[in-house]
Amino acid sequence: DDLFCLTDELMAGLEPYFPKCQGKPLVDDRRVLNWIIVVNRTGVHRSTFGVQNAVHSVKALDAKGVFLRMMAGLATSQASEHKTVMIDATYCKAHRTAASLKIRDTGCLIDRTKGGMNTILHAVTDAQGRPLSFFMSAGKFSDYIGAAVDELLKANGCLRMVAMTLLFRDTYREKGITLCIPDRKSGNKVVKYDRRRYKRRKRIETMFGRIKWWRLVAIRYSQCSTAFISAIALAATVIFWL
Repeated sequence: DDLFCLTDELMAGLEPYFPKCQGKPLVDDRRVLNWIIVVNRTGVHRSTFGVQNAVHSVKALDAKGVFLRMMAGLATSQASEHKTVMIDATYCKAHRTAASLKIRDTGCLIDRTKGGMNTILHAVTDAQGRPLSFFMSAGKFSDYIGAAVDELLKANGCLRMVAMTLLFRDTYREKGITLCIPDRKSGNKVVKYDRRRYKRRKRIETMFGRIKWWRLVAIRYSQCSTAFISAIALAATVIFWL
């Protein structure tokens, strides 16, 4: 069933993250949020449900970063362990409506790769594979360049990190973080790491697969990077934190 309806209990927990309305509210927050979830999940046209003023509400929520704060707040309150985190990245293919040549130089974070026009989504998850934060970069950037960005280190108190590559090992050692990364098969050094923890890295891959079941996350249709990262944050919130 593609329909989704927030209960009173869930909506009460999300109300603090919505901006306070000045005067009479134009639309019901629950109705608009249900509408956004169904549209992002199925990819149906926005006019299908006939929610008045909903498009303007979505743009306002995206601009204020409501969905990013919502995911971060719920993750902070519910995550069981922050001392061990996992990082990885995945490609999100950009549709031709989002990858127009006219908007490539406007900070939309879309660039050409071997597979076409793509955006790279970097993620930090807890030990169970639940997302804590996201960061986007253009398709030409590699994983280790994105992982070196300080925006991926929002998980304060991190002591151990599971990752797929060792190219940024020195970057995190300087921050006092122990990495759980094996050496390359062609490497000459013997690197000690926790094999049991490293096998659990599949959880972050599963997380990427689950959020890409949402149509507007699997393929980027939006030219605005803020709208796209907000759709990703909302999908992660609904799937993992509600």
